[in-house]
Amino acid sequence: MVHFPEPLKDQNKRLGLCVVQFRCLIASRVLGGAAHPNPVAYVGCPVWATREWMGKWYPANATEKDFLYHYARQFNTIELNTTHYRIPDEATIARWRSAVPDGFAFCPKWPQQISHDAGLIGVESATRAFGEAISGLGDKLGVSFLQLAPTFSPRHAHVLRQFVEKLTLRVPLAVELRHADWFKPSAEVDDTFAMLAANGVGMVMSDVAGRRDVLHMRLTTPVAVVRFVGNSLHPTDYRRVDDWIRRIEAWLAKGLQTVYFFVHQPDPNTLAPETCRYVAQSLNRHCGFNIQVPRPLPQVVQGSLF
Repeated sequence: MVHFPEPLKDQNKRLGLCVVQFRCLIASRVLGGAAHPNPVAYVGCPVWATREWMGKWYPANATEKDFLYHYARQFNTIELNTTHYRIPDEATIARWRSAVPDGFAFCPKWPQQISHDAGLIGVESATRAFGEAISGLGDKLGVSFLQLAPTFSPRHAHVLRQFVEKLTLRVPLAVELRHADWFKPSAEVDDTFAMLAANGVGMVMSDVAGRRDVLHMRLTTPVAVVRFVGNSLHPTDYRRVDDWIRRIEAWLAKGLQTVYFFVHQPDPNTLAPETCRYVAQSLNRHCGFNIQVPRPLPQVVQGSLF
């Protein structure tokens, strides 16, 4: 079983020893082989309620109730982790929608009662409630992602198949697999990826500092969802982002349509905007996007009489 640890402060030795196992599946039925005329890209963080961003990414006098408003003027997407713990009500959904501009994408995480507590079994009612709730986001709904428990191994592939094939929700979906055996070659793994592709379900690719041995690079739809866990702006963070930019550039040439790139840094994610800024600049420069780049805000400085 894989546990994704918090990035270590100094991982030079660990990063040197880790085996990098990139497995690429660029099937013609997934990407089509020719560049899409209008690909889109989203770059963001997993939270918006970060007080440490006040005075730099948010105005120094920002109030907590306005954090989402200020967040959405710096980033064009959010990995919406709050939905992992509670299905939002209609009023909350309406408040979120009204706080963000056109072109912003909420990417809600499936409730843990579905993914972890019940292990995808007997979750029809909760799934319906979650789907109805996030559908209220309308054109501001991006891809939803189903993070499976670290104990959910290829032995449970039949459970995932039954869940996906019975799913009637019309919301974009990507699945994150975390058990170590999903990163080893096997018939069950290949069959699962093929099943997801056949049902139009994407894959989440999690790149965790110090754990690149559990990184897959398979696409099952023309949508790439990357969850990047950094190491407090260690130089390897930038090298890893550069690797992703080159990979995304190659995928775009083959027909990739959408990129979601979510940046995590050690809690409380104080340094995530710096990484997002680098990602957005690199996607714009090398992949031809025009993503808004997070910018530190000028702050009012009190003058002095003396």
